[in-house]
Amino acid sequence: MGPGNNATAVDLENAYKLGKAIALKGWVLLTGGRNLGVMEAASKGAKEVDGLTIGILPGNSTLGLSEAIDIAIMTDLGNARNNINVLSSDVVIACGMGAGTASEIALAIKNKKKVILLNNHGSSQEFFQEIAPKNVVIANSPESAIETVEEILAN
Repeated sequence: MGPGNNATAVDLENAYKLGKAIALKGWVLLTGGRNLGVMEAASKGAKEVDGLTIGILPGNSTLGLSEAIDIAIMTDLGNARNNINVLSSDVVIACGMGAGTASEIALAIKNKKKVILLNNHGSSQEFFQEIAPKNVVIANSPESAIETVEEILAN
């Protein structure tokens, strides 16, 4: 999960590496499916190594779909699709921060999902860790995020 329009260069680089690493583990990458920001970067990373990508789209068509998405799911739910993103994920990794990303993190916390924050936003890290100290983990790199996912899935 991560910002679309307001993703930073660091967010995009991390998302690309993360998507690639997820695919190399043989895991399925689920994103918001659009052709911008963190969604696009992660999907491209996964596709570079022939990973399987799923995109949960906000509308009722494939308008704005990333070319790196294998399975597109149209929801016609707008931002409410964020709950589908969260509930369909084993672990939520937030790469960067924006309003939509914050809502996905909050939904994950409410649903007792593990969340990994891969960003340099100290205030958001502090806020979400205060709300759910047992379910929110900070990662400093895509590699450490993947290691954390492995630990979570092993338990």
